[in-house]
Amino acid sequence: MAQPRKPKQERNTAKTAKKRPSTSFSARRRPELLKNMEPSEDQWPMRLNKYIAHCGICSRRQAADYVKGGLVAVNGQVITEPGVEVQQTDTVTYKGQNIAPELRKVYILMNKPKNVITTSEDERGRKTVLNLLEGKIRERVYPVGRLDRDTTGLLLLTNDGDLAQKLSHPKHKVVKVYKVTLNKSLQIKDFEAIGAGLDLEDGKAEVDSIYYYEGKKSEIGVEIHSGKNRIVRRIFEHLGYNVEALDRIYYAGLSKKDLPRGQFRRLSEREVIQLKHFTETK
Repeated sequence: MAQPRKPKQERNTAKTAKKRPSTSFSARRRPELLKNMEPSEDQWPMRLNKYIAHCGICSRRQAADYVKGGLVAVNGQVITEPGVEVQQTDTVTYKGQNIAPELRKVYILMNKPKNVITTSEDERGRKTVLNLLEGKIRERVYPVGRLDRDTTGLLLLTNDGDLAQKLSHPKHKVVKVYKVTLNKSLQIKDFEAIGAGLDLEDGKAEVDSIYYYEGKKSEIGVEIHSGKNRIVRRIFEHLGYNVEALDRIYYAGLSKKDLPRGQFRRLSEREVIQLKHFTETK
């Protein structure tokens, strides 16, 4: 019976896992990745939603929604088409406030706690991941992707719109690993069914690997690159299990090592290069 790799000495493999992104390349061989990613002269004119993303307000997708909602003006005129091109000399406002692209790119890795919303703002006044950064960093950043309110673990926040766009795009197959705590032991038949891929209401849910976490049958490690909404929870709920805890322990080559729950840190230069290398080679 085939079973997936386990993190240390106890990995049983149910499906051959894909290799994770290599970190062995030399930064000296890729000097262009060390440069700041602020808009250069040849990037103008720039699409309005991309401009907003470079300002560190939100992702390009969210920026498009803000534009369509009439929250953005260019030179005093409200614009509702995200594809409108702006020049470097244009004045752009968001909710009446002037905005401009951030010159210094910031990359923050957070170990998200429970009961915190993964959005830039919440209309119901609930605590967001940005509240955890208030008064601690100067630049405006936004989360890359989402974690449910009850899901904990690794979350990347940045004002680098280009990198955020690439990490969020399905074609780059960004690897994510979750530790899933269930209300009961996962039966071997369900273990194998998940490894083979389940048919859910929105299509087949495929995992890269699945394993019993440190030998515990109710704690499961799942490696996945799908970006479907609540996909990990839905996989187990489909088989009749309750997910009591869900923790993202690995994201695009980054781990939670030495990063306590609710804390954050800036990525090292090497980690930033690794992320950019990962998205450029896919």
